Amino acid sequence: MTTDDPLVSTEWLAAHLGDANVKVLDATFKLPGVLPLPKDDYLAAHLPGAVFFDVDAVSDHANPLPHMFPSAEQFGRDIGALGVSNADTVVIYDAGGWVAAPRAWWMFLSYGHRNVRILNGGLKKWRAEGRAVESGEVKPKPATFTASYDPKRVRSIEQMIANVQSRAEQVIDARAADRFEGRAPEPRPGIRAGHIPGARNVPYNQLFDAATGEMKPLDELRKSFTGAGVKLDAPIVTSCGSGVSAGVLTLALYRIGVTDTALYDGSWSEWGQASGPPIATGPA
Repeated sequence: MTTDDPLVSTEWLAAHLGDANVKVLDATFKLPGVLPLPKDDYLAAHLPGAVFFDVDAVSDHANPLPHMFPSAEQFGRDIGALGVSNADTVVIYDAGGWVAAPRAWWMFLSYGHRNVRILNGGLKKWRAEGRAVESGEVKPKPATFTASYDPKRVRSIEQMIANVQSRAEQVIDARAADRFEGRAPEPRPGIRAGHIPGARNVPYNQLFDAATGEMKPLDELRKSFTGAGVKLDAPIVTSCGSGVSAGVLTLALYRIGVTDTALYDGSWSEWGQASGPPIATGPA
């Protein structure tokens, strides 16, 4: 892969599915309580040879917050167990609702693996084109994956609190407008409604075509951000409910040339806790 675009087409993947060094991961994810479980969806139908990437499993289990970034050692161990080595091209997809594939892509970049792509349109587009799927679990042959963590790609709550004062980085929230503005309850119990003071709102589902599952053209992506008051030439941190759909914003920004953003890992599931920092409500 020589292109800088993180996306690959269904045509490209269909042509390279048999390559020994192309490893396909299904990173389908859903909010708590939504059934069937992502793993059950995977077992029912997945791309040929795809291994399940569990966002909740590849995380820091000592942290009570949902699916926080693990140590580099754990990431390397977990990814090696999925049959992926440092020499492989990784192609990640999800069900086509653009939730967790970008999160997994950003994790690979954050742990030093640059040869990682996302299937544009995911399983939705793949199936709409009549391409083959498999059922059951793929048991990969374990590989060795060495990870090195790049902290510049991720933000902590301490950094985010300091940023409310300094406004050095723009914060863009990927949640739906009614959650961002505090008009709708959060899906996780005990979490306050609202947003980080000073944040902008670009709901992640505005960035892809729900009918086809494909990400929107670059000029439309650009307009989604500039229309929300985002300055594309100034530092950006993406945020969301729990650090997953924020990756959709990160991916869209990357595609329009803004590649040096960071992701707030704890996101609203951390900031919105009852004992958390001050919040804002209403439009941005």
